[in-house]
Amino acid sequence: MAGVLNFTSTPPISTPIWRHHKTKTISSKRVSVIRSSTEVSDTASTSSASAKSGPSAITAPPNFKSPEPKRFGVRPDKVADVITACLNLLFRFGTGVFVSGYSVSLVPKNEYPPGQYGLEAAGYAMLAGFIVKESSKLGPRPEKPIEIYEFEGCPFCRKVREIVAVLDLDVLFYPCPRNGPTFRPKVGQMGGKQMFPYMVDPNTGVAMYESDDIIKYLVQKYGDGNVPLSLSLGLLTTLTAGLAMIGRAGKGSIYTKAKMPPQPLEVWAYEASPFSKLVREVLVELELPHILHSCARGSPKRQELFATVGHFQAPYLEDPNTGVKMFESAEIMEYLRATYAL
Repeated sequence: MAGVLNFTSTPPISTPIWRHHKTKTISSKRVSVIRSSTEVSDTASTSSASAKSGPSAITAPPNFKSPEPKRFGVRPDKVADVITACLNLLFRFGTGVFVSGYSVSLVPKNEYPPGQYGLEAAGYAMLAGFIVKESSKLGPRPEKPIEIYEFEGCPFCRKVREIVAVLDLDVLFYPCPRNGPTFRPKVGQMGGKQMFPYMVDPNTGVAMYESDDIIKYLVQKYGDGNVPLSLSLGLLTTLTAGLAMIGRAGKGSIYTKAKMPPQPLEVWAYEASPFSKLVREVLVELELPHILHSCARGSPKRQELFATVGHFQAPYLEDPNTGVKMFESAEIMEYLRATYAL
């Protein structure tokens, strides 16, 4: 799947992205770092060597078999989790459900191109026989994935994840749960303090703290320059972002001892999806670096995944360390814990 989206240049996690840099203050409210050429520090080399020590131990669970995807299915033991993960839709007014410039059109089913992703409208009597075609208007695409250091239980981090979904960006996430031994300390070394979220754009050499500054940067560089209303309300935005996580309090925030994968996992997901959120919580708790292929409504990546595997459903996981490819959030969570937790 990485080949489809041209991520073959993404470096393996066994040699994490550590760059020597100098801090440049843009303003009293903004902390930015302009990175120079990639220079690996002694600390990075030590950490990298440590990360390389255990790749051979990473294998799929014995007799593992990927489950068949079940559209809109919720496993009985996960009903409460899905309900609490849905609170974000209420408190955040659906921010991150739709890609920027989202629009729909109805196409007669007999005229819809075969192999093209679309929503079956047969469930509505007046729309029977039509396919709902979704589209969006995207800004410039980054050549390399944006890198973001963050964790699930942080409202400031959530705001940045929402703009990632709106702009339909692919992001290499470095999870920084509390007590995480790898990426949380790295942020302090790179930027001078352990504050989250922390963004690095390898396409421009820019790095920065402060969620609002990151949002403004991303919409100016990869959007139309306008911050969505729901992300521009200052304290109200932060408060509602915090309330959106109240049902999942503490989840995705504290480190669980785990193996470090030699390569980042790949996940097709988006912030507003409750099923995606549950999987992201486990990825963060296990401190598993992952490329998130954002695929909110209107994302062209829905078509890319559909064309590749013959089905679209979020979340979808590809683990290049074991060769596992799978749908179904409950089973993905179990797979991650069985494969990586110590």
